[in-house]
Amino acid sequence: MMDNRHKTLAALGLTALYATVLVAVYLFHALWLPVNVIFYSAMLDALIAVLLLSVLLVFVGRRFSGFEKGLLVTIWLLCGYAFALSGPTVLDRSLSFYLLEKLQQRGGGIRADAIEQVFVREYMPEFRLVDVRLTEQLESGTITIENGCVKLTAKGKRLASFSRFVRQNLLAKNRLLAGEYSDDLVDPFKNSQTRAVGYECG
Repeated sequence: MMDNRHKTLAALGLTALYATVLVAVYLFHALWLPVNVIFYSAMLDALIAVLLLSVLLVFVGRRFSGFEKGLLVTIWLLCGYAFALSGPTVLDRSLSFYLLEKLQQRGGGIRADAIEQVFVREYMPEFRLVDVRLTEQLESGTITIENGCVKLTAKGKRLASFSRFVRQNLLAKNRLLAGEYSDDLVDPFKNSQTRAVGYECG
């Protein structure tokens, strides 16, 4: 049996190899294969990397117990999830990164009173925001598009209700916004019109 020191070094080496394989699989997928949704694609890459390393673990990890192998695979899955969520997905979706890139593009500064205009007139078309979000929801099975009408599925209704419950009951009620603490984002619809606004489906 390996002593604990050798097991630790072997586990660290295998985990480093997993990270290398994950990045290689992700880059191959991102650069050469079609991608429907960034997060789902990155999660698939993480699973492929786990499967490849699990096969290797069978052959080179004979001195690990079954429990230890299970722990390694679990750690790799969690690392893959963290990579998918905190890496390509955040970069793809982040309005904060967009703002930094846009400031750089415009010479390092934009008037504060023009930022809203930048988000509406530049961010949405440049990042094809509507197309991206509709595609994500279609692939997730939360909406359908029928006769030009975007509709919630049963799954979408459940997620919308869950999201609204969490937002209203579990998010920060004293959040710093534009220099003031506010609960505006706990219920962002509170000042929205409740009557028909003209763009509803029949």
